[in-house]
Amino acid sequence: MLRHLPRSSDPNLLVGIETRDDAGVFLLSDGQALVQTVDFFTPIVDDPYAFGAIAAANSLSDVYAMGGRPLTVLNIACFDPAAAPPEMWAEVLRGAYDKTTEAGAVVVGGHSVEDPQPKFGMAVTGLVDPQKVFRNDQAEVGDEIWLTKPLGAGIVTTAAKRDACSPEELAAAIEWMQTLNRAACELGQAAGCRCATDITGFGLAGHLFNIARASRVTVELQASQLPLLPGVMRMIADGMTTGGARKNQAFLGEAFEFDAGVDPALQHVILDPQTSGGLALFVRQPIPGATRIGRVVEGEPKIVVRP
Repeated sequence: MLRHLPRSSDPNLLVGIETRDDAGVFLLSDGQALVQTVDFFTPIVDDPYAFGAIAAANSLSDVYAMGGRPLTVLNIACFDPAAAPPEMWAEVLRGAYDKTTEAGAVVVGGHSVEDPQPKFGMAVTGLVDPQKVFRNDQAEVGDEIWLTKPLGAGIVTTAAKRDACSPEELAAAIEWMQTLNRAACELGQAAGCRCATDITGFGLAGHLFNIARASRVTVELQASQLPLLPGVMRMIADGMTTGGARKNQAFLGEAFEFDAGVDPALQHVILDPQTSGGLALFVRQPIPGATRIGRVVEGEPKIVVRP
C-alpha cells in the first residue's frame, strides 16, 4: 500500500516513511526539530486505568525511540457509550493523562467516535535536536544492541485472556508496559546513540529487521541473553502463543535465521508482538540497567539468532 503513495520532497523532512522508522521528524531550525507519531489499539488488559496508561506509554514511546522529548498529545478515543458507564471510559482517559503528565507532556485535546470495538491511543508531538536524532538507518558494524525491557508481553496478555497466568505474572507485565521509555532515551543520548527503535507490534525480530534493512547490515541476537517476563517460557509450553508472531514470521521469511542450537520456544519470544516494549539501543558502550542482546555484523539485511 505504501508503495503507491508519493514521497515528500520537502528538504525539512528529516525522517519520513521510507525506512519504516518509528516517527516522522521535521526540521524547524538549526537546533530544533518536531517529532510526530500516532498509535492506538484495542484493550489488552481488563483494567481501564491500566489500559489508558499502557496506551499512553506506547504512544509516547515512538518519540523516545527517535531520541526526542514529548511535548503535546491528542487523545484518540473509539468508545461505545452504551457498552459501559462513562466512569469506565473516564478511567481510560485518566490513566493516559497521568502517564502523559509523568512524561512532562500536555494533553491538549483529542477526538472521539462511537465504535462497538473500543480503541484508544494518542497522536504525540515532541522535540528533538536534529543532530541527536535516533534513526533506524544508522546502525554500524561493531555496534552492540542493548534492550531496556523484558520480552513476552504479547504471550502474557494472551495467557491472561485464557486464565493461564498468575495475577503476579500479569501485574509484572502491566508494570513494564506502563513504564515510560524516557529514562532509556536519556541513557541512549548520554551514550552517544544514533540508532534505536522501540519494540512493539512487529516483535523484536521485525523491528530489528527494519534497522538491518535500512542500515544494510546483519543483526545477530544472542538467545541466551534475552530478558523475559516472569512465566513466559511456561506459558509458551502451555500453548499461549500469538497469531501476531506467526504473521511476523511470515513477514520476515528467509530474513529470519534461527540456529539449530537455540531453544525453539525462544522463536515465539523473538517474534512476539509487544505492547509498549523497551528501546533497542545501538551503541558502543554499556547502557546501565539494560541487557546486551546482540550485535551488528557485516552481511545482507537479516536477523540471525545464535545460542
